Amino acid sequence: MTKKESHNINIELDDSTSQGVYSNLVIVNHSPTEFVLDFINVMPGNPKAKVRSRIILTPEHTKKFIKALNDNLVKYESKNGPVKDFKRDIIPLNFGPKAEA
Repeated sequence: MTKKESHNINIELDDSTSQGVYSNLVIVNHSPTEFVLDFINVMPGNPKAKVRSRIILTPEHTKKFIKALNDNLVKYESKNGPVKDFKRDIIPLNFGPKAEA
């Protein structure tokens, strides 16, 4: 195979998937053979949250994923300025206003 030849993949995106799923928290776990990313949408004042999407990656694909995210973040920040870091290392799961009577 020469450098000019390439393998094209026809990637399809159905209407439901194209809408995406909002997530403001991700929990990452790993085993010797895989990384598991649970994407969660935590709502203010609600003590319960559901995993909205789970992605399972091999360690090799995890490394490629991190590189792709970093490359895109660098491009984003060069155009839009730096993204602020969270002030705390741990995001409280009970953030938001508390109801009072």
